[in-house]
Amino acid sequence: MSTDRLESAVQKLKDIGIRMTPQRYAILSFLMDTLSHPTADEIYKELEPQFPSMSVATVYNNLKVFKDAGLVRELTYGDSSSRFDGNTEDHYHCICTSCGKIVDFDYEPLADLEKEAQLSTGFTIATHRLEFYGTCGAC
Repeated sequence: MSTDRLESAVQKLKDIGIRMTPQRYAILSFLMDTLSHPTADEIYKELEPQFPSMSVATVYNNLKVFKDAGLVRELTYGDSSSRFDGNTEDHYHCICTSCGKIVDFDYEPLADLEKEAQLSTGFTIATHRLEFYGTCGAC
């Protein structure tokens, strides 16, 4: 992970008046350093040894702060737990239908498709999400 990216995120939080606590820094750093698209519970379990007094609610509350600040994306999939992505650049996901693994797939943003959707429907398109489903190599 780029420390510049993490420090830029920390500065953005400071600029909007969010105080940087050690727990908040650890959660943000973990998210920006992982490719696993973790749930809040997975983040909690990973960081709990370093912060035994931290609660799952602390993780959830901080994820909301990061999401509201545009620093993470929340990936929701029906009834299952939300997953969080520290990569806010345009990219897509491949999702294993067997084990649930999510892998980033970088491809040129589909801006032309957004424009076509807007023209065809009259919607003002703000963003899009594209996912490919299949079975990963481990399954």
